[in-house]
Amino acid sequence: MSSTRIDTDTLRRLPKAVLHDHLDGGLRPATVVELADEVGHTLPTTDPDELAAWYYEAANSGDLVRYIATFEHTLAVMQSREGLLRTAEEYVLDLAADGVVYAEVRYAPELNTNGGLTLPEVVETVQEGLAAGMAKAAAAGTPVRVGTLLCGMRMFDRVREAADLAVAFRDAGVVGFDIAGAEDGFPPADHLAAFEHLRRESVPFTIHAGEAHGLPSIHQALQVCGAQRIGHGVRITEDIVDGKLGRLAGWVRDRRVALEMCPTSNLQTGAATSIAEHPITALKELGFRVTLNTDNRLVSGTTMTREMSLLVAEAGWTLEDLRTVTVNAVKSAFIPFDERKALIEDVVMPGYAL
Repeated sequence: MSSTRIDTDTLRRLPKAVLHDHLDGGLRPATVVELADEVGHTLPTTDPDELAAWYYEAANSGDLVRYIATFEHTLAVMQSREGLLRTAEEYVLDLAADGVVYAEVRYAPELNTNGGLTLPEVVETVQEGLAAGMAKAAAAGTPVRVGTLLCGMRMFDRVREAADLAVAFRDAGVVGFDIAGAEDGFPPADHLAAFEHLRRESVPFTIHAGEAHGLPSIHQALQVCGAQRIGHGVRITEDIVDGKLGRLAGWVRDRRVALEMCPTSNLQTGAATSIAEHPITALKELGFRVTLNTDNRLVSGTTMTREMSLLVAEAGWTLEDLRTVTVNAVKSAFIPFDERKALIEDVVMPGYAL
């Protein structure tokens, strides 16, 4: 099927897998308005449509720090058990409506304790909400499996605590770990002890790298910290000249390190200049294991269907390209091999046999 024949309805029905999506960046605008009113938090506007537009415009600054600052309002309504339960359940239902069959949701529990919840209580509550969402999605005939990645905030001092939580909840829905937050000035190796602990406990992890900071951050994430995937990683292109791969780029491609690429988000933070020229296409053609992701659906005003639509319309992607990145994502998911294999064979491949 050529790119010109893939309409939006077809794209929405395609099975999708998303590895890089933040819980606190994907709330429904109406939910933010309702919960903010309940907790007395002042928003830029109380009109859901206007709030969605505000998020998108505020995030389009081309600056990662300003992009991150938009999370003030979503986090403000995610400090109670009720807020976490609702946002987690709706998160799953929104993915299911978008054709997602597998997802890994990430968030930093330390950012949800201002209302008095302990770190374990935050994790337990989010897992309860996700489970409720998965049950409702399955009952509606749109099943989706959602695993959790716990994040440590790289500019703060609680990363090891978050890593301990990932170990403690590894059999209760948590499938891995990440560090998030401002990259520049906060290198992954600052938290080497946490990553060594995760490796000892056989807990997989990804690391945000190669977005706001370049090749050194990717090198540290992989060769010093031992990450199994890279969050974003768009600046790996700095190690590719005229199609020739440098040592780091060759390592990433040849060892099938998944790159969790987020086109719209990268445009907003200045890590890419356009969808047509986004590195995901060139890297896919060079044989890298690229995956397609939303990053923050509210903040970026996007969905997996929209990300696919943009690549089809502006970068000439075909159905085969979309299937490739979906299979790549499932292959790189932090769940057991037999479960990944079953998802690919029983769900993804039949879904692309149009």
